[in-house]
Amino acid sequence: MGIIGGTLGYTLLRTISVDGETGYCDGSAYAGVSKLEKLLGKQIWERTKDKIVIDFGCGDGVDAVDVAERGAKKVIGVDIREHALAKAIRTAAARGVADRCEFVTKTDEKADIILSIDAFEHFNDPGAILKIMRSLLKDQGCVIAVFGPTWYHPLGGHLFSVFPWAHLIFTEKSLIRWRSNFKTDGATRFEEAEGGLNKMTIARFLRIVAASDFMLEEFEAVPIRKLHYIANRLTREFTTAIVRCKLVPRRSSN
Repeated sequence: MGIIGGTLGYTLLRTISVDGETGYCDGSAYAGVSKLEKLLGKQIWERTKDKIVIDFGCGDGVDAVDVAERGAKKVIGVDIREHALAKAIRTAAARGVADRCEFVTKTDEKADIILSIDAFEHFNDPGAILKIMRSLLKDQGCVIAVFGPTWYHPLGGHLFSVFPWAHLIFTEKSLIRWRSNFKTDGATRFEEAEGGLNKMTIARFLRIVAASDFMLEEFEAVPIRKLHYIANRLTREFTTAIVRCKLVPRRSSN
């Protein structure tokens, strides 16, 4: 993937962005509003009220705390990053819902609903994650997932999209070398960068779900507003802003 590499690619990237701050995918679109409500609508609060909810890939816990404040019986935030969990615990305490929130690296508790927000493009092994989710979900429960931008979106490279589709134009090696100027985690591939980036496409996600213990009850490829007029099944890899879906346990054929 990528056609511009080597010293040329690295030099161009350094010229375009010295410190890695692109202003893209930085969360500013949700400033002052509930991210969950903006992505899923106000009905999410009714769906999660009085339920046991797992926020899988909870990050700093803002979404989990929002769910607890809106009446969930219990919210369990799961993330592998200890520093994010520590911040989530502080946020829950500051907003008065610590008694209904738990933030852990893993859990055995069964949930009525599992939320997955902006995470499926980051999981190193999304198929394995679906297996874990199924083990944590009650038989009548569901997974509500929203993620994006996907890989062929103009900004599908997240940090690596220093301009639209830059992650497809420059080689991975050049992009990682450029990133090493302001990140010190030693990542050598997209998957190793903090948060990870697994090059998730819509087609790949659908294949992973089809091979899992889940089936799609709802699916929507939400188009980029400025490209909605050309968005269809043939163009959606390049014109989709986010994927929004509901997964339910696959029914036995017996």
